[in-house]
Amino acid sequence: MAHPKRRTSSTRRDKRRTHYKAIADNVSICPTTNEPHLRHRAYVVDGNLYYKGKVVIENYTSVA
Repeated sequence: MAHPKRRTSSTRRDKRRTHYKAIADNVSICPTTNEPHLRHRAYVVDGNLYYKGKVVIENYTSVA
C-alpha cells in the first residue's frame, strides 16, 4: 500500500476542503396554491399532491 512520504499540513489539507460548502435549498412559491415548496419536488396542500402547480393525486395519503 502507498504511504505518504511527508505529513500533509493542516493548511494544505484545509485549502483542498474549501470547496465543500453548505448551500441553502431552493424554495419556490407555487402560483396556484401560494405555498412554499422545494423546487422539482411534489408537495401536499390540503390533502392533495401538487407538482408544477397542478393536482397530481387528489386525497393523497403518504405511505411512510
